[in-house]
Amino acid sequence: MMTLYVSPYRRIAQRHTMEGRQFRNPNHQAQSVDREKILAVDVQTDDESYTISALIPGIEADEINVEILNKTISISGEFDGKVENEDGKVLVSELPFGRFSRVLTLPTKIDHTKASANLKNGVFTLRVPKAEEDRPKVIKISAE
Repeated sequence: MMTLYVSPYRRIAQRHTMEGRQFRNPNHQAQSVDREKILAVDVQTDDESYTISALIPGIEADEINVEILNKTISISGEFDGKVENEDGKVLVSELPFGRFSRVLTLPTKIDHTKASANLKNGVFTLRVPKAEEDRPKVIKISAE
């Protein structure tokens, strides 16, 4: 199985580079990028299920969309926390805003009917059981 790691620090470094350009050029106005952000996740597995975790602060549970089709899970939503002061100039904007999504394709079949999701203190957790035919089987050996 392949593990894919997406570092949030790389995005922070890119943002710092952009901020450096803004401070070198005082006439530069901060532009809001209306692109969809990739949600950083952790995916863990055991014999029974997959557990997907993500940090999604400031979002209510009913604002997160989860779709499961075959072996693919799609998680999406929108941060609406864009902050502006009264004169409209933002010097540093590192809090997330705008749409986010993540699509994951798992290596085995899953049972979407028994999936469960939880959001507590900004930590989103989705547990999806593996399909019965893809779970490891234990065979007892009788001694004669």
